[in-house]
Amino acid sequence: MKAEPRATPASTPTPTLTRPRLFAIDNLRIVLTALVVAHHVALTYGNMPLWYYNEPARDGSGVVLDILVTFNQAFFMGFFFLISGFFTPGSYDRKGGRAFLRDRLVRLGIPLMVFLLLLRPLVTLGTYGAYKHLPYWQFYLGSWDPGPMWFVEVLLVFAALYVLWRRFGGPAQERPSAPKARWIVLFALGLSVATTLWRIPVPVDTYVPVLGLPTPYFLPQYASMFVLGLIAFRRGWFQALSRRAGRIGLLVAALSSAVLLPLSGMTTGLVATAVTATWESTFAVSIIIGLVVLFRERYNHQGPRGRFLSDQAFTVYIIHPLVLVAVGYALSGLHAIAIVKFAVAAAVSLPLCWGLAYLVRSLPGAKRVL
Repeated sequence: MKAEPRATPASTPTPTLTRPRLFAIDNLRIVLTALVVAHHVALTYGNMPLWYYNEPARDGSGVVLDILVTFNQAFFMGFFFLISGFFTPGSYDRKGGRAFLRDRLVRLGIPLMVFLLLLRPLVTLGTYGAYKHLPYWQFYLGSWDPGPMWFVEVLLVFAALYVLWRRFGGPAQERPSAPKARWIVLFALGLSVATTLWRIPVPVDTYVPVLGLPTPYFLPQYASMFVLGLIAFRRGWFQALSRRAGRIGLLVAALSSAVLLPLSGMTTGLVATAVTATWESTFAVSIIIGLVVLFRERYNHQGPRGRFLSDQAFTVYIIHPLVLVAVGYALSGLHAIAIVKFAVAAAVSLPLCWGLAYLVRSLPGAKRVL
């Protein structure tokens, strides 16, 4: 008889414990996706012209939008990476390495290409108006940028690295335990140091062209949060965090902001970099702990509306630039202070994003990807 080939760790599914569905995490994804939309609306009308359509603020209320952007940026994409890391081991265990990587290429790679080839030309039409002396193809290639889909680019890299680690790193083990306070403190301190050192060669406002990374100076947070998500899944940390830890997390987030943010504005050079990195790391870790516990205790359930919002969340992330740019142009004739335009645009854009996402996912075959 012909011997069957031995299965390898990269292709063999791994048995894993049956876990109750954490609706709290699904609900957090909804909130974080809404924050992404609000973040980019704030960029539209604030003092940071970093979006496809901009109306720079002409009044003091634009500072409020800048503050919103600053607080969002400190934690929300790191939180996304944490959640992505949390769901990675279970997916790998069910499918095996090859099927897992193939699934990631389909579910992340196809949306990335759709954005680059179909959506990006639409959202950059207004920008092209200033470059009409160039052929469009030259403008398109010269301004190549995945926009918000940089997140998907990085996730693909992390997924590939995880497959390599599982292939050569031995079998995964379930080791339920509660995170100790000193571990949390040491992680936040270590992230602060790593971010400070990283920002010496990669300072704030560094931009990586072609790859389109808008915040490469946050990479230590993104990578460490993804890894932390992997560990949290195996050790059941989301379920094990105490209510007291959640309360302390929210308190530390508030206190660190009250102390470190003003201090960062009173310092310069490497000291300012270190203080800012310490605030971002402390705030991110503490607010994430606080929100995880809050949602687990109060919002760990889902009705039809919650399921609808959760089902469309990833598609909203993909298509929201198209909605925001269209709404921006539609409201361009509205004369109001920046924060009022922000509120109106957000109120209009959020339901439009979820409605359009539903229509996109209703297309034949779309749910296999989205």
